[in-house]
Amino acid sequence: MRRLRFGALVRGAGSAREWAEKARRLEGAGFATLLISDHLAGARFAPMPALVAAANATSRLRVGTLVLGNDFRNPVLLAKEAATVDLLSDGRLELGLGSGWQREDYEYSGVAQEPPGVRVDRLAEAIAVIKGVWSGRPFTYDGEHYRVRDAEVGPVPAQRPHPPLLIGGGGRRVLSLAASEADIVNVMIKTRPDGSGMDDSDTGLRELLAKLDLVRPGGAEIAVNVLQAGGDAPGSWGPLSLAAHADTPQVLLGGTRDMADKIRHWRDERGVSYFILHNENDLDAFIPVVEELAGR
Repeated sequence: MRRLRFGALVRGAGSAREWAEKARRLEGAGFATLLISDHLAGARFAPMPALVAAANATSRLRVGTLVLGNDFRNPVLLAKEAATVDLLSDGRLELGLGSGWQREDYEYSGVAQEPPGVRVDRLAEAIAVIKGVWSGRPFTYDGEHYRVRDAEVGPVPAQRPHPPLLIGGGGRRVLSLAASEADIVNVMIKTRPDGSGMDDSDTGLRELLAKLDLVRPGGAEIAVNVLQAGGDAPGSWGPLSLAAHADTPQVLLGGTRDMADKIRHWRDERGVSYFILHNENDLDAFIPVVEELAGR
């Protein structure tokens, strides 16, 4: 049985000092990771520089992405950037990748948004390229989406054979890929094919259990996103009502004891051991849970 780990998604800060304070607060409370998303809208920080700054402000806190949109990055360049962050953080990077989904990211960047199947195929190839570059040996790859010739690209990551790779998604194809290639599988709510938001049909306990059954045989660490921590009733996540998810670990209601008991249940009975808080406004309610359960 895996020990419990906790992460927190942090979108940005008003200054370098505030960003460092946020990172140190998480480390002091027992969080394992500070994570940053990868969307263009709003004032979110760019992931890689922010992760280096967070690592420099702390000594144990791991840093990671949740998740980088693969369509917006060349995998050879990303492998080099990630290896650099891993070295500068003294081996504390967890690289999270996804196929890309949010429509605004494609519109703002001018990158064509292709069908989900194409995006997942491209992600699979990118993972092969990244792992090949991280090997530290000359690497050649001839795929449909990426071609690499005798690449000798450094530096080599501090963590060997490579930093933990997290793959996040909600559809069957991307979760199957994650189960075979990732060290951490982030089981998410499925998004609409056009990137306009969450898929309203992908709701409830049955759907989540089916996803867990799909990924569990791969043996990776299983993560879920905590969209609400605390409160007496399910709220909303943007336009998505969380009422249908109230029986899942994505919604943790009640006080510290209630949330802790639910987390223990999902780890002991379903193998979910990594819980990632998505709303900074819930930190005050969630920190006592982390202080009680982290590492147990």
